[in-house]
Amino acid sequence: MANIRIYVSPWCGDCRNAKRFLDERGLTYETINIDEQPDAADLIIEKNQGKRKVPTFEVDGRWFAASPFDPDQLAQNLGLDA
Repeated sequence: MANIRIYVSPWCGDCRNAKRFLDERGLTYETINIDEQPDAADLIIEKNQGKRKVPTFEVDGRWFAASPFDPDQLAQNLGLDA
């Protein structure tokens, strides 16, 4: 299975939806709160061309944002059926 990291902020509704999506499918993932880790926030800004977009995923070295949350798009990015 893929190594999934999800970069989130606690106030983010899209982040909650993305985590629920992962949980409902029984996927294992690591959550990184960018509000608590300034280095992670800087990394997210770098990976999103200067924008602080959450949730942002790192899956086996590939980066993508899931904002606004779209379950079909997220499933496609993760190689899953929606």
